[in-house]
Amino acid sequence: MMRRMNDFAALYPQHFETVKARHDRALAEAGYDHIIIFGGEIHIQFLDDTYYPFKVNPHFKSWVPVVDNPHCFIVYTPGQTPRLVYYQPVDYWYKPAGAPSGYWVDHFDVRVIGTAEAAREHFPKSGRTAFVGEPNELHSGEANPEPLLNALHFERSWKTDYEIACLTEANVRGVRGHRAAASSFRDGKSEFEIHIDYLLQSSQAEEELPYGNIIALNNNASVLHYLNHEREQPGDLRYSFLIDAGAQCNGYASDITRTYARDERGEFARLIEAMEAMQQRLCTMAKPGINYIDIHMAAHAGVAAILHDFGFVRELDADAIVEKRISSTFFPHGVGHFLGLQVHDVAGFHGNRAGCIIAKPEGHPYLRLTRIIDPRMVFTVEPGLYFIESLLADLQKSENAKYVNWTKVDDFRKFGGIRIEDDIVVTDDGHINLTRQAFAG
Repeated sequence: MMRRMNDFAALYPQHFETVKARHDRALAEAGYDHIIIFGGEIHIQFLDDTYYPFKVNPHFKSWVPVVDNPHCFIVYTPGQTPRLVYYQPVDYWYKPAGAPSGYWVDHFDVRVIGTAEAAREHFPKSGRTAFVGEPNELHSGEANPEPLLNALHFERSWKTDYEIACLTEANVRGVRGHRAAASSFRDGKSEFEIHIDYLLQSSQAEEELPYGNIIALNNNASVLHYLNHEREQPGDLRYSFLIDAGAQCNGYASDITRTYARDERGEFARLIEAMEAMQQRLCTMAKPGINYIDIHMAAHAGVAAILHDFGFVRELDADAIVEKRISSTFFPHGVGHFLGLQVHDVAGFHGNRAGCIIAKPEGHPYLRLTRIIDPRMVFTVEPGLYFIESLLADLQKSENAKYVNWTKVDDFRKFGGIRIEDDIVVTDDGHINLTRQAFAG
């Protein structure tokens, strides 16, 4: 299963059969005869005639790697060839999509339409139909039924070889961008310039990114979803650089984070090294049968140990730092999430096909994954340690303030924070780190 696989044509047929089988089961369980999956439509900006970037429905791109053509549909009836209703208008304002082609086309009954309204002609005329996608005047059937979605989302937790190949290539593309960004940081470029270099070397247009690039110099790294891309160069006052950026392949996403210190011999660089080592220990926990919550709690223990060892917190050992939730001030988010057709892929809390929820541990509201780990699951491992002004202010007003070395904390505010993130695919007896594999290539 886990060799380097980029032969999408060879791998797609098995993926196609798996997707069909999953829909067969889900439709039978929910009592539907057909499913219509709407790829999505383009939306006009308010008081304008310009469109927002198009983002395809993940249910649609689980069938076909068509991510940039709106007004398309998958129409499927179990036992029949899936129908692709493909939008190809005559237009001279915008370039229409080309004719569908590639390794996947022969698996579908392709129906080309010139207008969005013409899609109706290719929908089922009888029986019970489920419609999956954003609300649309063309929808025919019951929209987004929860039992059906729960079953489909649950089964998406296990990736096919084709999907793993797509995620592998997405990491390769993302790593090219990361290498360029690290070089740009060392060259003294601004956040905006680093962002542009990332796009160029990862061969991703802005609208093709799986999520907005986080390109954060200095204390901007303390904003978890920092998307500003400042044009000004900090000049000599460059202390740190955090980049959280991914890439896409056939609609599948990578999600990679690295942190760098300008002074490679300073204490912040040693703090990054300690976080890197701790993150790698967390990755070794990724194997079948492990509860992902245990990885999250191990991350808190690891952050707490670093806070203790570097003298940010005094008089308490690591266990007490976690128990008093001081670690949550410095590490306020979850340690990771499922990854696939979406960056934060679905079913992170699903205990079964019916959507029974596995609760987050008390005091950890932002954890996105609470499942027991199985082979073929793909997720991120991304512990962080930050100096976030608002959270530090709350800690300073609490009874736990007496344990904190505030002088040292103040010295590190300018660095913003650290996050290290890899994408992990679980094997039968362990895991493969797709991100480290790409960096090593």
